[in-house]
Parts: sequence; C-alpha cells; structure tokens
Amino acid sequence: MAELTIDATLENLDQVLDFVNQQMELAGCTPKLMNQVDVAVEEIYVNIARYAYHPDVGKAQVRCETGGDPFRIVIGFVDRGRPYNPLEKEDPDVTLSAEKREIGGLGIFLAKQLMDEIEYEFREGQNILTLRKIVK
Repeated sequence: MAELTIDATLENLDQVLDFVNQQMELAGCTPKLMNQVDVAVEEIYVNIARYAYHPDVGKAQVRCETGGDPFRIVIGFVDRGRPYNPLEKEDPDVTLSAEKREIGGLGIFLAKQLMDEIEYEFREGQNILTLRKIVK
C-alpha cells in the first residue's frame, strides 16, 4: 500500500490527485476509471482540507492500494481533525432544482454514486474514510 502524508490544504489537492493517479497508472487503470475515482477523491480531500482542522491546518494521510480478484482500487483518508462522518448526511434531493435544494452534500452524494463502497469510522482519535472501486 502506498501512502502520502501532507498538510490538509486546498493547495495540496493536485499532489493528492497525482499520487492516486500514479498508483492507478502503475496498475494499468483506464483513463475513464481514473477520472471517476478522481472525482470522488477530490470531493473527500476537499472536505478534509476545508473542515477537518478549520481554522488551523493539520495533516492528512492518503493511502492507495490496487489489486485483488476482482481487481479493486482502495483509497483511504486519515486525519485527526474534528470527528465527522459524511455518510450520515442525508442525500440531497436531486429531483429538485438547484435553487430549491439545500446547500451542501452534493459532493459526498456524487462520491457514493461513483464508488462501489464508502466506509467511515472514528478510531483512536482519527477520522478514517475508505473508498473502494471494484473493476469488473
């Protein structure tokens, strides 16, 4: 499993995406698959960067593992920010117009649609969120 530990800032988003994409390229993932995973990774990382430590800055760890049968991509995010489970937020009603919808929640909803599994746990003072994409 490859790991990257960085300051959880918006300025480091490109570094996170480059790290994940490098791991997926090494595993022979298609550009379409990489784009889907990138959207989910961006949504999760941006939430950490914006809210986990606000107004301070803390560390975020990104883990990436590929392989298995069936082949899967597993990306883990770990931070020591405020405990927050984004999966508890109710999905937005996407049948409503943008003007009538509540602000927020669309990013995690999109990540849930793009990934096969998303899990969250708060353990030993850490937020741990794991994304899984199974390639069939």
